[in-house]
Amino acid sequence: MSTNEELVSQPLYASPFERRDFLRAVGGIAVLCLAPLEAEAQQRPRRGGGGGFGAEPDLPLSAWLHIGEDGAVTAYTGKVECGQNTRTGLTLVVAEELRLTPAQVQLVMGDTDRVPFDMGTFGSMSAPRMAPILRKAAATAREMLLGLAAAKWKVDQGQLTVAQGQVSHAASGRQATFAELAKGQHYSLALSDAGLTPPDRWQVAGHPAANAKGRAVVTGGHRYPSDITVPGLAYGKILRPPSYGARLKSLDSARAEAISGVTVVRQDEFVGVVGPTPAAAEEALLALKAEWQTASQISDAELFAHLRPKRLTVLADVAGPVRLEQTYTVAYIAHTPLEPRAAVAQWGEDGRLTVWAGTQRPFGVRQDLAREFKLAEDKIHVLMPDAGGGYGGKHTSEHAIEAARLAHAAKRPVKLIWTRTEEFTWAYFRPAGVIDVTAVAERDGALTAWEMHNYHSGPSGLETPYTVPRAKAEFHRVDGPLRTGSYRGLAATANFFARETAMDELAVAVGADPLAYRLRHLRDARLKAVFEAAANHFGWQPGLKGIGLGGGSEKGSHVATCVQVVLDGGKPRVLRAVTAFECGTLINPSGVRNQVEGGMMQALGGALFEAIGFADGKLRNASLSAYRVPRFSDLPKIEVLLLDRRDIATAGAGETPLMGMAPAIGNALFSLTGERRRSMPLWPTG
Repeated sequence: MSTNEELVSQPLYASPFERRDFLRAVGGIAVLCLAPLEAEAQQRPRRGGGGGFGAEPDLPLSAWLHIGEDGAVTAYTGKVECGQNTRTGLTLVVAEELRLTPAQVQLVMGDTDRVPFDMGTFGSMSAPRMAPILRKAAATAREMLLGLAAAKWKVDQGQLTVAQGQVSHAASGRQATFAELAKGQHYSLALSDAGLTPPDRWQVAGHPAANAKGRAVVTGGHRYPSDITVPGLAYGKILRPPSYGARLKSLDSARAEAISGVTVVRQDEFVGVVGPTPAAAEEALLALKAEWQTASQISDAELFAHLRPKRLTVLADVAGPVRLEQTYTVAYIAHTPLEPRAAVAQWGEDGRLTVWAGTQRPFGVRQDLAREFKLAEDKIHVLMPDAGGGYGGKHTSEHAIEAARLAHAAKRPVKLIWTRTEEFTWAYFRPAGVIDVTAVAERDGALTAWEMHNYHSGPSGLETPYTVPRAKAEFHRVDGPLRTGSYRGLAATANFFARETAMDELAVAVGADPLAYRLRHLRDARLKAVFEAAANHFGWQPGLKGIGLGGGSEKGSHVATCVQVVLDGGKPRVLRAVTAFECGTLINPSGVRNQVEGGMMQALGGALFEAIGFADGKLRNASLSAYRVPRFSDLPKIEVLLLDRRDIATAGAGETPLMGMAPAIGNALFSLTGERRRSMPLWPTG
């Protein structure tokens, strides 16, 4: 769009491509999602095969950004907010390209009726995937506004500027607001790279910004899924089995059905109740008499032998004066979000289903509901109010399906909030795992061979970043006794722990300083930079007792953490933790700092004491009184160094900051006590 004529001649796309009612109804300027992102397109069935729109997934046309005839700027994303402050960062890039303040931009997130299709909020992909798209959308709209003003005033577009919601021509003193330029327009524009502002010229993005919804959050005005209410709302409860794998043999629901206003719902193994109040629903649930057939299962004491019965013989043909063969283990741990799963479901008279749900995958929930109830997806509307934490634990749809089942049977809207015990027991866990590391080195410490095998916990972060002539890393999928799924950082927490502990063991074996040993084997300049930054700020000195470090690269970002540990009453206490973190260009430095600090705090639990205990199909610690998470009293002095690389594309900051803590603490404990601990949690009695 290099000329005024090209800018002002863009037509509004006609049916069938113009499918969003708000675009038809309100007019203005819209930047459209003409084709889904490649990775997302692969998740959906395709229609046709002849190229063009006919080869795209069968998705309605959506908008990334809209400037209304009233001048209101609204951006749209399928990403959701679970406390990671994605909303603020994405708002900043839109404000930057349109020369607005963040307060002048509204961001609609996770509403399946209004936003483009999105696979979900996971994998640290919100900023690296969505920020470039919204930047382009805002820049495209800005260029359109400039073109409209230039055509209206018959001046060269290069003489115009945009600021604070208006276009100005300094030479003539003329000005026009976004509203004036958008009035009466019906323009739908394809995404363009035109006019993107380089990060080194950013005035809004790239600078610290407060949380876009921060005031409402801290004053209690912000609504979460568990706060949603609609007229005529009833409350649901689900009958859960007494143990994993138990099957329902018989049910006596007479007492529950006798309670005023209560509906008992049974569909095969699914049993639930709906009551006019939460208390009535709880009373009805307790009144159900169920008989179950249980199944025998292994306990946590048998877990690691079950996951990896026999160690593989590896590197048998490699000889060297220093050989390391060690096994590292990690326990199952729970996500423990502040807000358990919650959903409200409402069926319309036309058969349309609306669900408000705490989820990281609104479109995934819509797909699951469509399968469950045999509905077309356009008959289902999923909305995602900001959830009270996710950490990878809210990918699945069971709570939404349960609420919809109850609402359908009771013929009224139903709210379902899982109890804390349900959240512990029936959600999924971060996988436990066994990791075997074998390494060979010369007497001077030079690594010659490295082999690493992960059983069950996953492949993320499995490859070593250290230079070694012969290296192999392999993940072995194994059936475990508990339900597992995504967790913040996936298996990288386990694999970083094993690798960074093994590197320390090798450094000790060859008499090298652990920091110098890592730097010697690193070729990645970005990873070297964070190790050096963390160590320098910490004041690292070889031979100091009670200090340790760990780090690595994951999902395009780089982290290194140094800690100081002491024994307090015979238990470890982390006094100080320094993390250097680099994820390319920083969109919101204060938001990234919060993510790093939060990740470090969360990582303390998995490193020191978090572990799910289980036996005979039952959890032994399915409550916050029994399951130990970090407390304020556990927190060390936390220091964060952010390396802002404006020359490198933005990577995600939600997961990698956790990775260095566990190995750093374990290595510090070894330097303090001389005892090497190779299992997470490192101090399970904490």
